[in-house]
Amino acid sequence: MLALGCSVPSSHMGIISFTPLLRELEQIWTDIGETKAEKDRMFLELEKECLEIYRRKVDEAANTKARLHQNVAAKEAELSSLMASLGELKINSQIPLEKKSASLKEKLAAVSQLLENLRAKRDERLKQFSDIKEQIERLSEEISGYNNPGSNLTTPITYEKDDLSLRKLAEYQNHLRSLQKEKADRVTKILDYVNEVHSLCAVLGIDFGKTVSEVHPSLHANSFEQSTNIGNNVLEGLEQAICKLKSDRKTRYLKLKNFASMLSELWSLMDTPYEEKIKFSDLTFLAGSPETEITQPGLLTTEMIEQASEEVEQLKTMKASRMKQLVMNKRSELEEICRANHIVPDSSTTPEKVGALIDAGLMDPSELIASIESQIVKANKEAASRQDIMDRIGRWLSACEEEIWLDEYNQDVNRYAAGRGSHLNLKRAERARVTVSKIPTIIDNLVAKTVAWENEKGVTFLYDGVRLLSILEEYKLTRKRKEEAKRR
Repeated sequence: MLALGCSVPSSHMGIISFTPLLRELEQIWTDIGETKAEKDRMFLELEKECLEIYRRKVDEAANTKARLHQNVAAKEAELSSLMASLGELKINSQIPLEKKSASLKEKLAAVSQLLENLRAKRDERLKQFSDIKEQIERLSEEISGYNNPGSNLTTPITYEKDDLSLRKLAEYQNHLRSLQKEKADRVTKILDYVNEVHSLCAVLGIDFGKTVSEVHPSLHANSFEQSTNIGNNVLEGLEQAICKLKSDRKTRYLKLKNFASMLSELWSLMDTPYEEKIKFSDLTFLAGSPETEITQPGLLTTEMIEQASEEVEQLKTMKASRMKQLVMNKRSELEEICRANHIVPDSSTTPEKVGALIDAGLMDPSELIASIESQIVKANKEAASRQDIMDRIGRWLSACEEEIWLDEYNQDVNRYAAGRGSHLNLKRAERARVTVSKIPTIIDNLVAKTVAWENEKGVTFLYDGVRLLSILEEYKLTRKRKEEAKRR
């Protein structure tokens, strides 16, 4: 029974040999006196035990192989999942899957190494996604105004945990940059709005801090860029605040401009000295400037409106007491012009009539002044057109005076008597006779000029209310009668 089936692989025969043992066992059994059949039976049992041991070892080895296959398959599946998640189309390290000589342990080691690398890459990628997602959520909350973070205005991107590819990361980065740009644009817009509110508040004399705090308290914080709410509610609130401030500016501007116009008119009527008007130089500047160019702080405050209103009321009170005198002065000016030019002044504004109208409150004194000023303009214009004729009338009247003096001189019986100044009278008489001899020519020229003037103007030439041609005709008749009386 030395041919026992319990043997070892040939590669290990040099290390372990069962033959000496089997011989020793057989000798022991012989010494004991075991029969051949008994020896065969015990050798058969020994062979069965060896087979059981081999079978158990084969089963264990098969189980180990199956587990290794399972581990390799699981790691390859995880590897494929990670590659798909990371968007890796190929890997740099070579896996010896196609080598027939590669053992399962070699394959497992190679896959494990690659898997460890991809897991590290996945963890790093997850950190990148987490950081970007955190920034996106924070910016989305800021843009939405911290009131409803889920309803930010920017288009959200879907967060897929199984997609960790560079393409998806680029989408997140692009979305983050878009939000950062929107935040920067909103901050710039809000800063522009706040600056405009500040400028308007300065012009109107309104508390800037209170105005912006009513929109949102963060707008008046010390660290504006870090603390300011940039949501739509803040933008809309600032737009509404600016709209209201502009409306107030327009209302106040129109009110002050109206006051400025009234003051200018009253100053002109009251002859207000420059020293009193200089106090309202800003108001004068405002009247000549467009509303949108009013940027000087404090120019449209309620205090300015109150001061202008008080000045207007004060001047109106003074105007009421002095207007009657101003009207009378204007009427006197008109009468003086008319008297100098022998024109009959307009009877509608006689001192008696205007006094009664002002006292009864039936007519605004400023309207009366305007009416009289227009009459003054008309009288000056008429005086200019009558100047040539008036000069001729002056020469005629001067000649008439010389004629009267000459008549008196001729009637003086002592005109030739020697005496002091007699020779001067003789010389004057000679000049008077020359002048008087020209009276007919003066009259004829004056009549011709007057007729031409009346034809040109289409009205009669009045002298102290009487037609000049009638006066001249009357004078010619009177002169004719006197000459006839002298001849008789």
